[in-house]
Amino acid sequence: MVDSMIVHHHSLLEGVRAARDTAVIVDVFRAFTCASLLLDFDVTELLLAENPEDALRLKRDLGYLALGEVEGVMVEGFDLGNSPADIARSGRDFFAGRKAVLRTSAGVKGVFAAAGRCDRIYAASYTTVSALARVLKNSGAAEVHIAAMGWSGRNRTPEDEHCARCLHSLLDPAVSYDHASALTEILTHESALKFLRGDKPHFPAADVTWCLQKDLFAFAMKVDLDGKAVVLRKEY
Repeated sequence: MVDSMIVHHHSLLEGVRAARDTAVIVDVFRAFTCASLLLDFDVTELLLAENPEDALRLKRDLGYLALGEVEGVMVEGFDLGNSPADIARSGRDFFAGRKAVLRTSAGVKGVFAAAGRCDRIYAASYTTVSALARVLKNSGAAEVHIAAMGWSGRNRTPEDEHCARCLHSLLDPAVSYDHASALTEILTHESALKFLRGDKPHFPAADVTWCLQKDLFAFAMKVDLDGKAVVLRKEY
């Protein structure tokens, strides 16, 4: 641990409800992998929406790009789904200088569950895990509650559980983590296989590659409550 920091590992939406002080919401497949790509592609603002209607309103009234899903499937009227491969394919030039809003069934839902009960909230995926550990070590937090969101916040999945453990190990050397073993379990579980089979267009196989890129970016993702808006920003 760092000084007197106490780290807790929770799962699913029920785990978020136990969080206080500092919450870390983990969603590897795919919300916060997508978010990290959007921030790297220099969107000027990345909002999180609790429901599709809010995202569509921001698109209609204020010109935001709307991204995300309900139960894994892109919402009708959205610009893109919850796919890092599709975001990467669209490219930096498509996103740079534009505002975006993201709605998902697990990670974003977890952020809203933590809002109002925690002093700090961070979004986590493998792409930013070491940068997030560095930020947390410097945050002065007394307690960090890491919540692995799983499928729709209801069912545990190995990618989120292992990413949470990875972060925990970076904060507390007494906690072990083996990335090769983690990948073996992740890639043989239905959570990844539903992508790798390649039989559903809303689950592109390439998403798995993007989601398992450890430390792709040098920033963490911090949630800021800006009035009624829930904003995701880079933090170094």
